[in-house]
Amino acid sequence: MTLVDDAAIPNAEMARAWDGEEGERWAADAGCYDASSDQLWQSFLGATPIRAGEDVLDIGCGNGKSTRDAARRAAPGRVLGVDLSSQMLDVARRRSEGEGLGNVTFAQADAQVHPFDEAAFDLAISSFGGMFFGDPVAAFANVGRALRPGGRLAMLSWRPLSENQWIVAMRDALAIGRQLGEPPVSLPGPFGLADPDHVRRVLGDAGFAAVDVQPLDGPLTLGADVDQAYAFVRRMGIVKGLTQDLDDSDRQRALDALYETVKASAGADGVVFRAAAWRTTARG
Repeated sequence: MTLVDDAAIPNAEMARAWDGEEGERWAADAGCYDASSDQLWQSFLGATPIRAGEDVLDIGCGNGKSTRDAARRAAPGRVLGVDLSSQMLDVARRRSEGEGLGNVTFAQADAQVHPFDEAAFDLAISSFGGMFFGDPVAAFANVGRALRPGGRLAMLSWRPLSENQWIVAMRDALAIGRQLGEPPVSLPGPFGLADPDHVRRVLGDAGFAAVDVQPLDGPLTLGADVDQAYAFVRRMGIVKGLTQDLDDSDRQRALDALYETVKASAGADGVVFRAAAWRTTARG
């Protein structure tokens, strides 16, 4: 039974996407996704102490890179990674086993409602996984109950669209003169935690204190060369979403424009765009 078979799951739409086509896409391109945001993640990790012996919860763990990195730092503490996607969790388990990490477990779960053991974790982390909750206050309150007294929350989320060159450039290319609607802010989706005032309100209402939201900038590397990067972005959900209603001729024009955009950002370090995130921390 999948998560979306359970009527109690409030994130049913997200579960269908992430345990369906979107999850399949991310699992197939696990290496590309991990590499693309690695420098942002490493900056986040360097600023987020994970102490030996701590127990860690990884929210929206995806293909498990964040979980594995946390497990190496937390050992002999244990790390639980949860995600909606069975496909990505399969990748996460295989890679963890391949690296010989014995202090990692994974569960297919909606963190908004999953019955975590109370006061079981010292730290909850999320690498671009906390933006998709249907009811973020309820979700983070549920996470907070899983933290021990004084437990910490640390997460990465995207800043607004206008500050992220990588997605602005892709949208501009794919628009081919169309006026595209802005993706919603503070609603479930990539920019669900893009407004820092909204983030502070949500976490405060969820029972967290000492909420701190700081900008984190870095490169997003889409590939080592133009062909590799274009093949990767061509498979992204945003490309399918922005070209699916075009006829064959306009779709090809859009893809040609995307290729030229990728080519224009190629350099000695690969195809690199600017990316802008928030590093949010709080205490339970």
